[in-house]
Amino acid sequence: MAALGHRVLRAVEEIVREEMTAAGAQEVLLPVVQPLELWERSGRSDDYGPLMFRLRDRKDTAFALAPTAEEVITATVAADLSSYRDLPVNLFQIGWKYRDELRPRFGLLRTREFLMKDAYSFDADVDGLRVTYQKMYDAYHRVFERCGLTFRPVEAQAGEIGGDVNHEFMAVAAVGEDAFVWCRSCDYAANVEAARRRASPTDGADTPPMPDTSGVPEPEIVDTPDMPGIDAVATHLHEPPDALLKTMAFRMESEEGDAGVGLALVPGDRDLNEFALAAALAPRKVALFGEDDFAANPALPVGFLGPHAEGVDLVVADPGVATRTEWVSGANETDHHVRHLAPGRDFTIHTWAEIATVSTGDGCPRCDGELSVDRGIEVGHTFQLGTKYSEALDARYLDESGESHPMVMGCYGIGLSRIVAAVVEEHHDDDGMVWPADLAPYDVHLVALPGKGDTAAAVSTAADRLYAALGDRGLSVLYDDRDARPGVKFADADLVGMPVQLTLGAKGLERGVVERKIRAGGERDEVAIDDVDALATPPGAKAT
Repeated sequence: MAALGHRVLRAVEEIVREEMTAAGAQEVLLPVVQPLELWERSGRSDDYGPLMFRLRDRKDTAFALAPTAEEVITATVAADLSSYRDLPVNLFQIGWKYRDELRPRFGLLRTREFLMKDAYSFDADVDGLRVTYQKMYDAYHRVFERCGLTFRPVEAQAGEIGGDVNHEFMAVAAVGEDAFVWCRSCDYAANVEAARRRASPTDGADTPPMPDTSGVPEPEIVDTPDMPGIDAVATHLHEPPDALLKTMAFRMESEEGDAGVGLALVPGDRDLNEFALAAALAPRKVALFGEDDFAANPALPVGFLGPHAEGVDLVVADPGVATRTEWVSGANETDHHVRHLAPGRDFTIHTWAEIATVSTGDGCPRCDGELSVDRGIEVGHTFQLGTKYSEALDARYLDESGESHPMVMGCYGIGLSRIVAAVVEEHHDDDGMVWPADLAPYDVHLVALPGKGDTAAAVSTAADRLYAALGDRGLSVLYDDRDARPGVKFADADLVGMPVQLTLGAKGLERGVVERKIRAGGERDEVAIDDVDALATPPGAKAT
């Protein structure tokens, strides 16, 4: 099976290589062991932190195993290219990357070592970058279409890579560890971190209209022993989750140092979008409380926080908080919650921002449609980087008048090993894998059933000849001539999932036919054993 998987990986690699070349990219090979000094110059050594494998040579020089290659490619181009006449240039490689993942899981989906195609473009200006980016964006569509994936390009956060414009390419899969949002009526799509919903009447207001709380009873503290979560409290108090107020504590830090403690408020049926919170409070940095933070702030009990806590410097609320006259919230006392907590009366909100994650049924920000939330596997990511790396690593060019400018960069990644996993998730049934023709390890699975009778030798000889004839026609053939029961061979053929199965037994040889099965649909027919041309181009087999 390992050999079959390797052939699939090579097929994906060839598709990617063909489409990158067609898009104007040139293939290179960059080092896996990279000088850490380059990462320090770009400022990303700290950003990657423990995610990066680090090592030192015998001279005590620091290096890193490449998690990506923006620094190395930028330094390489800076040393080789210096004129506007050299631009644009787009370079790609296919090689192994290494990241010390905290929780490797899901087979090929989250690993410390993975095969990646990474490309890097260098243009003279932003307009040139946009042209290159569109070429690569279109090439990614062709790659994933050829691999047989159902996918969506979604707007995304840049993460450690950086850049203003970027898209994740998500293969739709129920087991995917990433959630993404898409509109049922238009082409809007984004990952949950970058997703927006249609603005409500209160969105965008510095101080949205507060509800009339004049009829709300006074706050009532209730016992909620060992119930630090929304669902348990909602069930215990016979309240819907969206009647509970979710309160999360965070630390703030400015350039001058510690900037205090804040609380983020979202309705209980929503999650906090940490990226949106960080964007709302920029340039201050924010970090959600960890165990040490809660230990240092006993007035903020984990699991029982409320928006009326003492010693808090800033309260940030999602506009959804203004849609209710009263809330159930943590009472800032372990094992207790409070009913009838009214916004504006019982707690103050300093800043309003859209910090709740998007949910299925929310309005689309671009049209009148509704949004859906699905899960997917990230198989590609494209970035318009701008000059972040070229300025840090001095990749500059001289224009026609001799003036120096930083090159404008883009980068484009595809996880080849992840594609294999994503294809298996989409193309399988209860019996095994159903490989798309362009990725199948072999075009044809030939099963010989010689049996034990007088015709056994004749069947084996005929199967050997058919194997050779198919190879001569340019097809790759997985030939099962094992001494095994027919049921075992058929089960294994379905398990490994070649597009076409050909079975030759004594009865078929007597009638001069081979049984053909199309794996994807299960259709069966018979083809004359000497009609090799027909067998060489069966339905579902890839052209060669």
